[in-house]
Amino acid sequence: MTHFAPRYFVPALLLALTVAAALVHPARWALVLLVPLLLIALWDFVQNSHALRRNYPLVARIRWIMEDLRPFAQAYVVESDMEGRPFSHQERALVYARAKGELDSHPMGTELNVYSDEYEWLSHSIVPNDNSPQWWRVDVGGADTTKPYSSALLNISAMSFGSLSARAIEALNAGARMGNFAHNTGEGSISRYHRGPGGDLVWEIGSGYFGCRSDDGGFDEGEFSANAQHDQVKMIEIKLSQGAKPGHGGVLPGRKVTREIAEARGIPEGEDCLSPAAHSTFSTPIQLMDWVARLRELSGGKPVGMKLCVGKPHEVFALAKAMLETGITPDFITVDGAEGGTGAAPLELSNSVGMPMREGLIMVRNALVGTGLKDRVKIAASGKIHSGAQMAKAFALGADWCNAARPFMFSLGCVQSMKCHTGECPTGVATQEQWRQKGLVVEDKAPRVARFQRQTVASLREIVVAMGLESPWQIGPHDMRERLNGAKSNAIDSIYTFVQPGQLLQNASATSLGLHWDAARAETFRRMA
Repeated sequence: MTHFAPRYFVPALLLALTVAAALVHPARWALVLLVPLLLIALWDFVQNSHALRRNYPLVARIRWIMEDLRPFAQAYVVESDMEGRPFSHQERALVYARAKGELDSHPMGTELNVYSDEYEWLSHSIVPNDNSPQWWRVDVGGADTTKPYSSALLNISAMSFGSLSARAIEALNAGARMGNFAHNTGEGSISRYHRGPGGDLVWEIGSGYFGCRSDDGGFDEGEFSANAQHDQVKMIEIKLSQGAKPGHGGVLPGRKVTREIAEARGIPEGEDCLSPAAHSTFSTPIQLMDWVARLRELSGGKPVGMKLCVGKPHEVFALAKAMLETGITPDFITVDGAEGGTGAAPLELSNSVGMPMREGLIMVRNALVGTGLKDRVKIAASGKIHSGAQMAKAFALGADWCNAARPFMFSLGCVQSMKCHTGECPTGVATQEQWRQKGLVVEDKAPRVARFQRQTVASLREIVVAMGLESPWQIGPHDMRERLNGAKSNAIDSIYTFVQPGQLLQNASATSLGLHWDAARAETFRRMA
């Protein structure tokens, strides 16, 4: 009897019930349910691939069902308002409310423990300044740029067509046009769904050179120039690395290279496509600066910048030294944090590689301020920025504007189901399946994208007003405080190093960054000390 249960029990029980239902006329309707269940149980009983199903026919499948339902049960039943990762229920609810134009207030005070390290704050003023401008924009482009861009303070971060659906891309771009802010294409290049609505684009160039790719996978200057000079393209961004998977390339399997994706990326339909970990157009900091200048020329004088998740600090200083030696500076640097990421990435890279945005942003800020280059190079911050408070904190650390990715996905209806990598997104945001995309109505979602951006920037203004300042660029690290323990807190500039203008050139060894500075060379990314 021990051997009979449970391996034999379920198939035997289903067989008995099926026979009984077939013999009893009033119960024959049950065959519609019993026969499929019996066939599944018999298949589980004889198959050799899954030990659990072989030992527990049919019943073992409940495990898979529970795994599929787990993210939803976790989000809607188990988690409190403050729990949930990567974004908590409260954070998602804030985005949803602003996207829909609903009340975004919260009753009964903060749910954070203000005496724990989860609480940090911005210092308000006794004399708020309600005379500050209603809106701000930031001019991007230096002396070598003939077509500077006036950027909004919150833009859509890099998300490619292919990772996101056609309707998601179209809704994002339509929302960007409505709200007069920019939409980063991601490294998948410019698709017809980016072009259709006519919103401003930041064209991201990755190591695969999609949209400007030669037959051998290298960089094609002619293709680049033709696309970059399109009026809709406002800026060019070289992707050096990204927060979700820094230092990692990838292969787009041929089965995912549809006609539309092939068209956008300039690759053969149905063939595997390699995106290398490193660029082939440069291998040293000086070569990268030369390429920046060349892209600026080929684009007709548009701003050219770069995006990176900071890894080795000396490499950031090597970039700064190359700028000093060549006299060539990018127009902006986007700092992506290790907490970023909208699609699939190896778990080890997501969890264990790359510098978080806060430290990375401070590192890039120090490299530019310490070399006297900050006036020539703007900094954009990207990494879980979903609110005006998050924006204000990024400005305090040195940012000139902010980008967001997942919050804009939430504004489209994303429910954080954690299905982005499977193509089975239930809301039609991160999928290429046509029937799943039907639920995402562009005409309904585009205004939500614009509304979320507008209300988030408006909330930034409320904070600037409360701090008694004229603009977010006046927020400094001394205005932001972080808890060290339950009894003590300190200003951010007393916790992290913030160098003074030109200090790295004058006396780098007097700072905590001296070893990294000494190890950096303009001629190589290798550590030299």
